[in-house]
Amino acid sequence: MSVKNIIIGIVAAAVVLLMLGASPLFIVDLTETAIVVRLGEPVDTITEPGLRFKVPFIEEVTYFDKRLLDYDVPPQDVITLDKKTIRIDNYGKWKIRDPLKVYEAFQTQARALNRLDDIIYSELRVELGKHTLTEIVSESRTELMAKVTVAAGAKAADYGIEIIDIRIKRADLPDQNEKAVFARMQAEREREAKLYRSQGEEEAQKIRSSAEKEREILLAEADKTAQELMGDGDAAAFAIFSRAYKQDPEFFAFTRSMEAYKKTMNEQSMLVISPDSEFFKYMKKSK
Repeated sequence: MSVKNIIIGIVAAAVVLLMLGASPLFIVDLTETAIVVRLGEPVDTITEPGLRFKVPFIEEVTYFDKRLLDYDVPPQDVITLDKKTIRIDNYGKWKIRDPLKVYEAFQTQARALNRLDDIIYSELRVELGKHTLTEIVSESRTELMAKVTVAAGAKAADYGIEIIDIRIKRADLPDQNEKAVFARMQAEREREAKLYRSQGEEEAQKIRSSAEKEREILLAEADKTAQELMGDGDAAAFAIFSRAYKQDPEFFAFTRSMEAYKKTMNEQSMLVISPDSEFFKYMKKSK
């Protein structure tokens, strides 16, 4: 067989292999680790990027990501210490530290993620089951998730996986419990509102009573002061009249009589009095 025929045969074989998807070449990316598997047994772990060779049909390549990976699954239900069902939506960060261990345990990265989900959910149920709903939602969530991260990380390390962090994204009540909880919350808020209104009315009544009492006191003091002032005024006026009377009793009597005439007599006045009455004393003198 000529060299030319050999070359043509090699090229034809290569084309057939390529058409069948059995290329002897594969590329390892900078972000990946490649595990070369020969007849089901891992024979090489390639961590450096570049173009590599494999034996078609005999060797296969499985890739694992070197980067920090996201863990995010649909929300799942957890039962708390006080027997409340809560729906936890958690997420995390993880990394493949030993690709060979991961391959030996799961063969692919997707299966490793499924196992990771089982580990995290198991530890999450155990830890949250030790605490009440209030503690989980508001008081010690960070501390709880730190414990879950440590416990789940210890189990995942046996498979060559490192769990960096696990956090709760949301903590909600299941749909069937939301209406009942909302009704209880509404009733509790209404009870508190009634209590606050009752306390407000009581305080308002105290303020009104106190203001009314102060008003009565102020009015009584004002009336007392007015009476005292009127009494002082009357006394002062009486003293002035007394001094004036003592200085000229006749003129004082005359002035008082004139004022009496002015107040009692006008064009329509009619008096039935004896002409000799003391009332007309000064009228008689004026004749």
